[in-house]
Amino acid sequence: MDDRVGHRDPPVPEQRRPGSPEEPAALRFDVLGPVRACRGDERLATGSPQQRALLAALLLREGRTATAAELIDALWGEEPPSQALAAVRTYASRLRKVLDPGVLVSESGGYAVRVPAEGALDLVVAQEWAAEAEKARSAGDLSHAREVLNRTLGLWDGEALAGVPGPYAEAQRVRLEEWRLGLLESRLDMDLEQGCHAEAVSELTALTAAYPLRERLRELLMLALYRSGRQAEALAVYADTRRLLAEELGVDPRAGLRQLQSRILQADPELAEPSAPAAEPAMVRVRPAQLPATVPDFTGRSAFVRELGEVLAGAGDGTGAGGRVMAVSALAGIGGVGKTTLAVHVAHQARPAFPDGQLYVDLQGAGPRSAETETVLGSFLRALGTADSAIPDSLEERAALYRSVLDGRRVLVLLDNAKDAAQIRPLLPGTEGCAALVTSRVRMVDLAGAHLVDLDVMSPDEALSLFTRIVGEERVASERKAALDVVAACGFLPLAIRIAASRLAARRTWTVSVLAAKLADERRRLDELQAGDLAVKATFELGYGALEPAQARAFRLLGLADGPDISLAAAAAVLDLPVEDTEDLLESLVDTSLLESAAPGRYRFHDLVRLYARSCAERDEWPPSGRGAALSRLLDFYLATAAGVYAIERPGDRTVVHLERTAYRGLSFGERSQALDWLFAEAQCLLACARQQQTGSGLRRAVDLLWAAKDLAESGANAKQYEWAATALRDAAQEAADVRAESRARTALSNVHLAAGRYSEADEEARRAIELATAADDATPVSWAATDRGIIALGQGRYEQAEEFLTTARDGYRADGNQPGEANALCNLSRLYERMNRPSDAVTLARQGVDIYQQLGLTLRLANGRYALGVALISAGRLAEGLAQLSDALEMFGSNRQRLWEGTTHFRIAQLHLADRRPAQAAQHAEQALAIGFIGGDLIRGSVLTTLGRSLHALGQSDRARACWHEALSLLERSGAPDTAEVRRLLTPLETSSESAR
Repeated sequence: MDDRVGHRDPPVPEQRRPGSPEEPAALRFDVLGPVRACRGDERLATGSPQQRALLAALLLREGRTATAAELIDALWGEEPPSQALAAVRTYASRLRKVLDPGVLVSESGGYAVRVPAEGALDLVVAQEWAAEAEKARSAGDLSHAREVLNRTLGLWDGEALAGVPGPYAEAQRVRLEEWRLGLLESRLDMDLEQGCHAEAVSELTALTAAYPLRERLRELLMLALYRSGRQAEALAVYADTRRLLAEELGVDPRAGLRQLQSRILQADPELAEPSAPAAEPAMVRVRPAQLPATVPDFTGRSAFVRELGEVLAGAGDGTGAGGRVMAVSALAGIGGVGKTTLAVHVAHQARPAFPDGQLYVDLQGAGPRSAETETVLGSFLRALGTADSAIPDSLEERAALYRSVLDGRRVLVLLDNAKDAAQIRPLLPGTEGCAALVTSRVRMVDLAGAHLVDLDVMSPDEALSLFTRIVGEERVASERKAALDVVAACGFLPLAIRIAASRLAARRTWTVSVLAAKLADERRRLDELQAGDLAVKATFELGYGALEPAQARAFRLLGLADGPDISLAAAAAVLDLPVEDTEDLLESLVDTSLLESAAPGRYRFHDLVRLYARSCAERDEWPPSGRGAALSRLLDFYLATAAGVYAIERPGDRTVVHLERTAYRGLSFGERSQALDWLFAEAQCLLACARQQQTGSGLRRAVDLLWAAKDLAESGANAKQYEWAATALRDAAQEAADVRAESRARTALSNVHLAAGRYSEADEEARRAIELATAADDATPVSWAATDRGIIALGQGRYEQAEEFLTTARDGYRADGNQPGEANALCNLSRLYERMNRPSDAVTLARQGVDIYQQLGLTLRLANGRYALGVALISAGRLAEGLAQLSDALEMFGSNRQRLWEGTTHFRIAQLHLADRRPAQAAQHAEQALAIGFIGGDLIRGSVLTTLGRSLHALGQSDRARACWHEALSLLERSGAPDTAEVRRLLTPLETSSESAR
């Protein structure tokens, strides 16, 4: 929505000589609408409603002094506050600071506003023009009288003194509205006198609906209908009026209305023609200047301003690219993104290139009833000087005349808020030297030759700059982080930022942090983003209301899904539609700018649009169970597809057999690489879906989805999101007393903690998982959790307990016929025996595990097996064989996107090179491990730093080695690792040497 300043064309200034100094912009005041004070295009801050009421009271006295008592009575009536006089003085003092010197003066114990220049108060201008119109009418010049009255009525901008409190303002509102209606009736009377009865019918119909008891309007409507050949309707108007007056007021129609009815019944021939017909004057060539005012705090968009400016400049001087006869630029974007503001700003900058004028119209394309093209053409033709009698009736004839009138002129046409290309095609000039600038929520892909611009939200810097310009540098500078939170909560949408900033600017007691806290609540955010007649929700409502039923359903249901975006296949699951039909619906929503196409086959909502879509789902989706069913289908889709990926990755692993059944099928993949691509591409959406299902029947499936997507936890890239989802689902299962779901969620969480090296937390989760799974008679989590507990005990040097846990895991997997699980347990036992100095047993068990993996055709798990075998071979002193196995494992982990395992393998290779007296290679691999990350968190990081320190020491870099060992010692002590004594032993000679040097 435009923040317009003023609503009439300012007088054309006199031409100044080159080099003459610019005069300061004069003050202007408006009371025929909201009370405003402007200096040029800058709107001045007139303060609170009571302060504006004081300004209005003084302006309406047209320079006469108002005493303090009169002003108190005007503002508060018979019940003024105790400090009324002080308040009046405060308001006057504040206004004096805003206005020019000498405008608001104190005299004789009161105040007065001396309007500084002719035409500075819209009310005075209206009075002068009304007098001019009456004079012209008396002289018989009805055309001029009508034109002047139209200009006079155009000075009103809604209700006079809008939003101004107090009894005086209320009385003046009534007086000014009565005067406006009288002027309107005079103009309509002249319309009928000049034979414009057909055009007047629609306006009079609307006016009689708005003012049903105003008999003069009813009389004019009857006459207009009769002269349009609609006698029966004219008599029906009289019947409706008589019945309404009797019911509402208990009176009969006035004499003039009764006489008109009688004359219509008698078919009085004098009624058939205007009483004073007059020929319309010839068309006068006029220069329209209809652009709304640009906002004073326009911010950012420099690239778009430059791009559009160049296109318009080229059209205006005839140098447009490609030899086009006309330039058309179409801006598309979501409601509130600033299309109109940008277009108006660019149009104002381009005015010099279009000296013959600028036309503007709001086509209301986002609303339920868009502007009729025929009506707009009529308005444009009048603005260009065409007499009403010369304007044809049909759309085609009006469009042809419009193009003819523009021929040879250089005019810019701004078509704001267009519905579609069909609405605007007849409004395009089509002649050389002219240009059209179009804004719409719909991408005008079917508008031939148009320069299309997709307007996105602001950048964070632009958003913060706009917020700061409205709120003030001082308030934002002290709370920059809170300000960033505010613009982020607004989704960097200009309308939302303007509303939030305006609310804050109007509340001096609020801090930026207070506003940020209010916007942090997603369920209340849209309600908070409204100020006056600006509201984000209302902007979205216009677009939503124009959707077809199928589009509206898709919009609502897709908004329910968490996650940054959604794939076409997932959206099809939500909507329960074939993929082809889903794509058609989603692309149509993209065309309306309610949905964005993030990439081919992927779609996303703006954050605020998603919140609005969810509110629509809560309000409009019927039955309400449809919302839960849509999310259940999405969960089924993710679980079924992820289970398929798990099965491809781990042939023979029976975990998928123990997962919850799904009613909606998932995707299938022909190649393993495709399956992995899907899993990692959908990671954030999949985990968001799991986290969203914390209640009801979806809880168990959501937990099993984490099991099926276990690779995401081990990859490192999505470990944090995986942990958040697992934690949320564990707590939800605990609250629901679902021991089966809780045990599985704890198993998933144990795996995350273990990968991060949080051994204490991992051990506790695994311990509770075993207890709960045993109680639920669910064997699978027991084997998983026992594996984790064995690895933890191994890392902490509790070898006997480690062997007990890992043996339990192996036996559990065997009992289930889960060969990959058994191979995993064997490889872990191999690592245990390597630590227990049983290298021969370690190599044997690792080879057994590798053999199973190879027989099953596994790739990722085979990498784990080769890793275990490589470590065992190194402990047996078979370094070359160990390096070969670890190198193969490293390549496999890389191809399977297991970054943490990749880093862990680099660490083991570093140990191998160090043992083989190749410290340079050892240091290189240790550094790669630190850069990539690894399984085991701080404990393994301490071991990596220890190895790096040994390598550096061997290379003669003792100071750096000492730094590595100091950090390693701190990490190992914090982790409770058994290797701290070895690190202290390494540090001792270096510390002694350092002391000696000092």
